[in-house]
Amino acid sequence: MRADTPVQYLKGVGPKTAEKFARLGVATVEDLLGLYPRRYVDYSDPAPVAAAPFDADTVVKAAVYSKRGAVRLPGGRTMVQVLAGDDSAALTLTWFNTHFAADSLRVGEEYFFEGRVRGTLTRREMANPTVRTPAQVEKTPLAAVYPQTEGLGSGQIARCVARALEEAQPLEEFLPPDFLTRFKLPGRWQAVRDIHRPASMAAAQAARRRLVFDELFTLQLGLGLLRSRGAAKASAVMKPADLAPFWASLPFAPTGAQRRAAGEICGDMTKTAPMNRLLQGDVGSGKTLVAAAAVYTAYKNGWQSALMAPTEILAAQHADTLDRLLGPFGVRVALLTGGMKAAARRTALAAIAAGEADLVVGTHAVIGEGVQFKALGLAVVDEQHRFGVRQRGLLAGKAAQPHVLVMSATPIPRTLALLVYGDLDISVLDELPPGRKAVKTYAVGGEKRRAMYGFLEKQIAAGRQVYIVCPLVEESDAENAGELAAVTTYYTEVAKALLPGRRVGLMHGRLKAKEKAAVMEDFKAGRLDALVSTTVIEVGVDVPNATVMVIENAERYGLSALHQLRGRVGRGAAESFCILVSDHGSEAVRDRLRFLCSTQDGFAIAKYDLEHRGPGDFFGDRQHGLPTLQLASLTTDTRTLAAAHASAAELLEADPALTAPEHRALAGQVQRLFGRTTFN
Repeated sequence: MRADTPVQYLKGVGPKTAEKFARLGVATVEDLLGLYPRRYVDYSDPAPVAAAPFDADTVVKAAVYSKRGAVRLPGGRTMVQVLAGDDSAALTLTWFNTHFAADSLRVGEEYFFEGRVRGTLTRREMANPTVRTPAQVEKTPLAAVYPQTEGLGSGQIARCVARALEEAQPLEEFLPPDFLTRFKLPGRWQAVRDIHRPASMAAAQAARRRLVFDELFTLQLGLGLLRSRGAAKASAVMKPADLAPFWASLPFAPTGAQRRAAGEICGDMTKTAPMNRLLQGDVGSGKTLVAAAAVYTAYKNGWQSALMAPTEILAAQHADTLDRLLGPFGVRVALLTGGMKAAARRTALAAIAAGEADLVVGTHAVIGEGVQFKALGLAVVDEQHRFGVRQRGLLAGKAAQPHVLVMSATPIPRTLALLVYGDLDISVLDELPPGRKAVKTYAVGGEKRRAMYGFLEKQIAAGRQVYIVCPLVEESDAENAGELAAVTTYYTEVAKALLPGRRVGLMHGRLKAKEKAAVMEDFKAGRLDALVSTTVIEVGVDVPNATVMVIENAERYGLSALHQLRGRVGRGAAESFCILVSDHGSEAVRDRLRFLCSTQDGFAIAKYDLEHRGPGDFFGDRQHGLPTLQLASLTTDTRTLAAAHASAAELLEADPALTAPEHRALAGQVQRLFGRTTFN
């Protein structure tokens, strides 16, 4: 069976199970073999029953003493119990609504049971344990546990993977042979087999090391190809522009970090190679002002600029801000969004094509068909992680090799950023403008909601405004929506009820663009006291009079996202607050929220998020950011990342476009990792 065979044709899968696999990103047999275990259950070293830790996944080996018949419980459930034990203690095993596992057990024989031990020191219990025989454990001592989805459990996935390993053709090796010897790596097919069915933990670790190297090496190759794609001669070589008039026009003094970053960016724009630079800075560090300095430089050199933002709300705000900053110098700003009326869009497109718009600000509509620039010299992408390499490439494609500046408020450590954003140079804003105050942050349970609303009422009475963020639009948006604060229900049943007589607005992504703009304008103008919203207000929205940010179901968000939301307040002179509401009982969740309450440092928060939630959560959804890493950790695998980075640079120096016949398979793997991104 070929690796690219659709998974539904694997024996035992079929169309319905294939649909469930699709939710895990699995479409082909190769995808299935790339669905790596998230952990292993080690049956080779069981704990004595008496020493088994409470409330933790564990394996015990015990003999069956006796079996009891099924008992019907209130509500229609059934319960089957088995008494087992070893020389140290007895163990009561209980199964609910299933007889199969208990029926297969034989009195007097030993089995391995995996589950969570509960009860007391003298009466130990385990509910719904997984059972394995000694023969099964001898054959496979380490059992893989896979990420699951509804209707597709780890056991079924393991059976499908085992069948794929038996029936699939060996996966093609794509690493150069000398890499295997230099880094002491197993072959690809051996690593894939060992990651799924390791004979020992050492074999699993060796397999993981090889597959982590694969991920990071292909990531670095792809980013290197993107960098070299932009290494041709820039179409818009500019002369240095005197920024003194621009700085002097501001009603405040820019920070040293802003001046330094603007100098780096504008300096790049005078070079013969096109700029590819990342500007990263914490919430409120003033990235827009630095971008304005770059636009000013392009304008003074006779070139157009474009700025792409992730939402229409943010695009409109950027257009207003940049018009205020640059309009006095004659810069003509045009707004281009998908929600514009046809006549307004035609007027904007004509101005862009004729060169009558010096700066075009918009959403992804800026990279749409029909948008033609007369002389695009600078492309700015705000919130890089929302768009990713493909979308910013499309924006750059609106001209022959323009200068590209991407901005992100999701900071990561500089040394890591140099490796992850391998196709970009980096500027960092590590100072906040004077006057920005720390936002006091508190984590509370839902039982404090009424008291919290009393606090909101006092803030509104003092002339302030408040945000209330909820994760869902309607109760039907998710299967577990009953556990979440749906924004429409929350708006009517909680916010309006607990703020009687106050002007409460509603904002979410399903509103039409004009409706969202109207609600936001009402809030900015002070015609609303409170705004109940989804995370459409996450990035960049600036209302200095808003002093409180309430985030319901705070456990649903990564810390970096919470930090972004918190950054919507604290923009004026008044003391500001962020209240994280969560009823989640997990100690890990409480630790995360307490950490956010303890710091305002976006770099520290991002590092914590990266370590505790992983790169998938950190960088956002696959289609918006970098390729998803299945195994590699950007914090614990830094040595491998450094080796992969150096090896990729070495290989690209010898074969800059990966066109050599011996690199065909490697080029295909890079293309596969980056999806539809093109490297030509």
